[in-house]
Amino acid sequence: MPFYQAIILALVQALTEFLPISSTAHLIIFPWLAGWQDPGLAFDVALHAGTLLALVLYFFKDWLTLLLCGLGMKYPATAPAEDIAHHRKMFWYLVIGTIPAGVAGLLFHHAIEEKLRQPKIIGVSLVLIALLMWWADSKKDLTRKERESGLADALAIGTAQALALWPGVSRSGITITTGLFRRLTRAAATRFSFILSVPAIAGAVAMELPKLIKMHKAGGLDLPLSTLAISVLVSGIAGYFVIAFFLRYLQTRTLKVFVVYRLVFGIIILVWAFLQAGLR
Repeated sequence: MPFYQAIILALVQALTEFLPISSTAHLIIFPWLAGWQDPGLAFDVALHAGTLLALVLYFFKDWLTLLLCGLGMKYPATAPAEDIAHHRKMFWYLVIGTIPAGVAGLLFHHAIEEKLRQPKIIGVSLVLIALLMWWADSKKDLTRKERESGLADALAIGTAQALALWPGVSRSGITITTGLFRRLTRAAATRFSFILSVPAIAGAVAMELPKLIKMHKAGGLDLPLSTLAISVLVSGIAGYFVIAFFLRYLQTRTLKVFVVYRLVFGIIILVWAFLQAGLR
């Protein structure tokens, strides 16, 4: 893979991981439309290491507070007891919410990699989740704040996160949509989604990165480690700014523009795929 392709795909990953439009779909479809070789799931996961870095940096204080309070410490030392208790509960809610995606990844990871990375499947997924997102986004009672979220929200959003393994669904798209169905505000649903995604993405990266390095050493990956490292860095830096933008955006706006984008993109993919199939 040429250097410029790796950097372009790193930017695609950063722009689409946090917006509810499916980074996996774009990392598969973009090379397909451009006539490039599919870099494969291992490279996709390597780029996820960059967006994982963006998440950790952006939510570092949140996760530090949750982790220390969850382990029984008082952090910050001056925080009221009520806040400490809330952070402790939220930490364990997030742990429980991570389980469905972890189990789904272990059980279905290889089947998804081998059978579902196809344009028609991705196109259908983009359209169907767009319609579901439109339904959730149109609700009038999106009033619950992040602090009001509980175990039921973590289980619902965590279970939805497991569906993000299906190409075209979008981790942020399905989890934010589920949060909206739980009547969380758009901003609260998005923060919950992003914070919950950290362990799942970290697990996927930890599972795939050694395979990627082994593949590179065996000559199965036409990409220097230096290029891979730069791609991860580009994905992380750009992803950090996308997080900041999206959270500010949803404070005053809806998800309608992303619904329209998904519908248009999904229809284009389906039409293109059927035309190509007809020409064969």
